[in-house]
Parts: sequence; structure tokens; C-alpha cells
Amino acid sequence: MRARITLIIALTLGIFSAATIEAQENGLQESQEDAIGRTPPRLSFADGQVSFFRSGAQDWVQAQVNTPLSPGDQLYTGSPGNLELQIGARAFVRGWANTQIGLENQEPDYLQFKVTAGHASFDLRTLEPGHTLEVATPNAAFTIDRAGYYRVDVDGERTAFIARRGGRAYVTPADGEAFGIAPSEEVVIEGVESPKISSYSAPPLDSWDNWNYARTERLLDSVSARYVAPGIYGASDLDRHGRWRVVPEYGPVWVPTGVPAGWAPYSTGAWVLDPHYGWTWVDTAPWGWAPYHYGRWVHVGGFWGWAPGPAVVRPIYAPALVAFFGGPHFQVNVGIGAPVVGWVALGWGEPCVPWWGRPGFIHRPWWGGWGGPRFVNHVAVHRTTVVKVEEIHVYRNAQVHNAVVAVHKDRFGHGGIAPSRISRVNAESLRPLPTAPEVKATHASAVPAAHRGLRPPEKDLNRPVVATRPPYAAAHPAVREERKPDATEAHDRSTRIVPAPQSLKNAETLPRPPFGQSAVERRPEAGRTRQPLPPKSGSLRRPELRLDDQPHSGRQLPQASKPSRRPESPDSPGRAEQIDTRGPMSPAPAANRIEKPRAPARNLPGEPASRLSPSRTDPLRPQHLERGEKPPQRPERRDPPVELRRPQEAPDKTPRGRRPADKPSSSPGSPGGTS
Repeated sequence: MRARITLIIALTLGIFSAATIEAQENGLQESQEDAIGRTPPRLSFADGQVSFFRSGAQDWVQAQVNTPLSPGDQLYTGSPGNLELQIGARAFVRGWANTQIGLENQEPDYLQFKVTAGHASFDLRTLEPGHTLEVATPNAAFTIDRAGYYRVDVDGERTAFIARRGGRAYVTPADGEAFGIAPSEEVVIEGVESPKISSYSAPPLDSWDNWNYARTERLLDSVSARYVAPGIYGASDLDRHGRWRVVPEYGPVWVPTGVPAGWAPYSTGAWVLDPHYGWTWVDTAPWGWAPYHYGRWVHVGGFWGWAPGPAVVRPIYAPALVAFFGGPHFQVNVGIGAPVVGWVALGWGEPCVPWWGRPGFIHRPWWGGWGGPRFVNHVAVHRTTVVKVEEIHVYRNAQVHNAVVAVHKDRFGHGGIAPSRISRVNAESLRPLPTAPEVKATHASAVPAAHRGLRPPEKDLNRPVVATRPPYAAAHPAVREERKPDATEAHDRSTRIVPAPQSLKNAETLPRPPFGQSAVERRPEAGRTRQPLPPKSGSLRRPELRLDDQPHSGRQLPQASKPSRRPESPDSPGRAEQIDTRGPMSPAPAANRIEKPRAPARNLPGEPASRLSPSRTDPLRPQHLERGEKPPQRPERRDPPVELRRPQEAPDKTPRGRRPADKPSSSPGSPGGTS
């Protein structure tokens, strides 16, 4: 009896201990996810004159694609100019020429933008339940809680808002009386203190609206989306700049094309000090978002490839996935003995040591958003294994030639690192750092580029807006005590707060007669200033994904000659282009020239991903496999023996409508006749 009681107590304690450990792990995981915050909006496209400003910078600079935005950041487009922000896997914000857009606030279920001038579109193909997007303008605050297409035009003392594609929204003018906007409706507000409100049917789509529709459709039609987890931004950029391969050890691997010799990840960009995430990597490559904030980098067969790993339900953003090196024992093969800072891309399954977040999360090994196996010092570890940061001293990619990127400490966080990169690094003297390098932030640390950008007019910078929540902007560490805020940074004091609407279902819409039956119905082009045309539609054409085995090199492969277009003569602007049908002329080879043997091209690792992925041409679908069906078999072609083959007969040329018996016979000696 005593033994039975002892066994019951032991089992109870074991179950309680296991439940406690599981609760601690779940609590730690939840605390880690809560500590990293949400995915920041991303500058995904910039065309023409686009400038960027962040608190802490000395002036506006040219915008850099792949810059993550933080509350308080502002963007401006000149003429011509277009910009695009990705705020969700299927949600985009775009600005046309002469437009100023600012990110005012970001919370887990709330996103607030400011538009003080110009034209902005909010193409929200999906919007999670309970999430809200607000647009603060000089005349009113517009609240959106449903997917749709929305257009905002701010021109002087007039603001127009259009809801399309089933979208509905609130509008709260400066006087605080909110009302709803129905689908396919346009609301125009003129004035601030005593606003004049008019309602119309939505005008036809203009050229910029059509461009927005087409671009979103192309971005959502991405081949790479099948290999990355849902919710990762920038998947469509991978289609045009790389190839997907399947490596047995890592699964799908994306190999970039067009990179120079000696290239390594995290070598073409800049370190920027983000107010929330700290040091953040901003790459200059057009595809440089997903591979630098998710997944891991691997080196296979002499090629660098990005491995997203097994798909996870919720991908987690990281400002960079690198291991930093430095310290007093860090040496480089240069004559100058100045301190340096180095970093290398994390390898397959290696943990990240966060340098951002709250106490308890920072400076602890972290596999957030990684669904694959875990490795520490080349050794696989269990998910419940407790790993201390002091125990990590080996990183796989650090052993690859030219993989460690290093700069002098005084150049870290001061614009692009390509000009100041140290070419030769002694890998034996590397010592991992338990945190980010201790570098003093300067004004140059706030922006990724040093080129001066176009500054908006002062009237737009100082213009107050109407909003339901005050803006939030964290002070930049470089300017907390060094610099007084100018007109760009003083916008939070000029925000007029109005009550937030309660429910869109209970909101009333303005009475409006049917389209075409109102005496106040306006022309579609009324109230809109003439703008330059959007980017050409040719840039929206998605090129075919290259899945061949040969890598891209600087020398172009011989191709069939294609017709080339002659440049249009400036003397005849309306003249049609002439097509030159002649192929390119190549010089004749020299008689005594000796051809040097060409180096064989290296094959990419693994197999093309398209061969191993279901597609429309596959004879067997996954649902067929689940039902136990067999793929359709093609009949095998078997040629008859030689002695049994019949001579090939001439095709029957019987006229249509005449029976073979009525076919006239051929006379002797005539072609086809009998002798």
C-alpha cells in the first residue's frame, strides 16, 4: 500500500513538473513574441523623386527601398515620383507625385498614416478582423476597418475620399460629427472650422488607379509565395532576381542571380538605427527584404542561397539575422590597428542573439520565427535545451571565405558599408559578441543614405491634421539632447484630436440621389489637378522564372538575334518606330587566333524547385494522392518489326462530300496510276 501511494505521488509530481516546464516555455515564447513587436511597414517601391526623413537626421535624404518605417518617419514624392509601402501580405499604400505621407502610429491592431498634400491610395486586399487603419488629413480623419480600395486627394483646403471594391469607412471632420462612407462613394470636405461636406458617386478610375490595380495583381501573383511562409513581405521580388532550388539538407533554397564575384550576404547595404529595433540592416538590392529579416543563409557548392526553412504559422520579423564579432582580440590583416566591427549571416538553424527588446528577451539565444532544426556550435540541440549566449562560439558561415564583413568601428552606422569594407579578415581571431557593437549613434545613423533628397514645401510640413489618436514618435538616441526639433519634428503639437467613431454598422451615410440625377453631380475630373503619368505598364510585366541549371555570369550566352528598335528621331516626335530586322553583326574571327579553353560552368546545388513542386502540368495532384489514386499512365509506343511494317500510303485526297467508291480511277501512265 505504501509503495502504491509513493508511486502515485511520484507520477503526480512528474506531471506537475512537466506542465510547469511547458507553461514556462509557452510563457517565454509568448513574452519573446510580445517583445519584438509587429512587422514594420516597408518601403517596397520608389520611382522618380522620393525623399525620406527620420527624427535625428539633419535633412531629408533620398529614399532607399527596403527601409523599414517607424512612427514619426515621413516620405515625400516630387514630380515625377511614385512610392509604395507594404503594410501587410496583401495590403499596400502608394503615393503619387507631390505627395507627403507620414507614419504616425503603429500598434498591434492599429495603423495611422498622415497625408498633408497630394494623392494616396490604400489598396487593402485583406484586413484582419478587429484591425483599423486611420488616415489623418487637414480636413478630417478617415477610419477604415474593412478591405477595399481607398483613394485620398488633398489639394489646398479640400480633401476628397473615395471608397471602392466593397470598402466602407468613417469620416470624422474637425467638428467631431462622424458619418459613414458607403462603397463606390466619394466624399469631399472643404474647410476646417465650418466644413462643407458633399457626397457623390465615385468617379471612373483614372490612369493612376488602373496602375495601382495592375501592380497589386502582379505582386500577389508570385511564384516564390509557395516556398515562403504567408505574411512575409517581398516574396514577389524574389521571382525576378533569383532561382529556387531544392537541396536535400535544407529544402527549398533561393539563389540570387547577378551578384558579383566575392559577394556575401549583408555586404551591400547600411546599418540604420531604428527607434524601436535598434541596429537594422537596409540592403540596396531590390530583393533585399525577406532574405535579410527571415530564414537563414547557407553556402552550398560555392553558391550562397537563402533557406526560408519549414513554413511557420506566424513569421516573426527581425531587424537582421547576423552574429556580431569584435572585442580587443579581433584582428585584421591591415596595417591600421583601429578597432573594427564584423558580422556574418546566421547559418542553418543557428540562433540569433537579440540586441533589441525588453529585459528577459535581449541577449538570450532566440529562434523566433524559425521552424527548422536548431544547431549550436554545429551540434543539433533540442527545443527544450537551455543554451547560454556564452556557450556559442562557432558559426558555420564564418568559416566560408570572404563571408565575414568588417568595417572600422567609426564607420559602422554611417551610410553604406561597401566603400569602407575591410577586404581581408583573419577568421581565426574572431570572437562573437553577446550583443550588438557599442557604437555611438550620430545623425548619419538615422538614415540609410547620405544623398540629399527633395524637401517638401514648408506649408505642408507645418500643416495641422485631424486624427482620433495623438501620434507616437520615439526620440532618436542621437538627438535626444543635441538638437532642437524643427518644423518637420513639431507636427505632433499641431494635431487636432477628435472622438473616434464607435461602429461602422451604425454610422449613417449622407443622402445622395442616384448618379446622373443630381443637380450638384460633378464631372469626374473636377477638383483633381493634372498629374504626370504613372510608371509604364511594361515594368509590371512579370518575367519568367529561370529554373535552368547554369548560373548567371557576366558573359551573356549566345541567343537568337531579336529585332531591335531604332531610337526615335527627335525631329519627328509623332513618327512611328522602325524595327530593324537585321541581326547583330559580329566580327569575323582572326585566322591565327588560338581559342583558350573555357572554364566549365558550375551547376547550381540541388534540383530546380519546379521539378519537385506540384503545378498545373503535373499528372498527379496532392488530393489524388490522399485518395490513393494512381497517376495516369501514358501508353508506351512500340514500333512494329521491320518485316511487318507497311509502306506509308499517300494521304487520301477525296473531295469533301464524295464517297471513296466514287473516286475516279487513274489512267495508266499518269501520276499515281497503275502500270
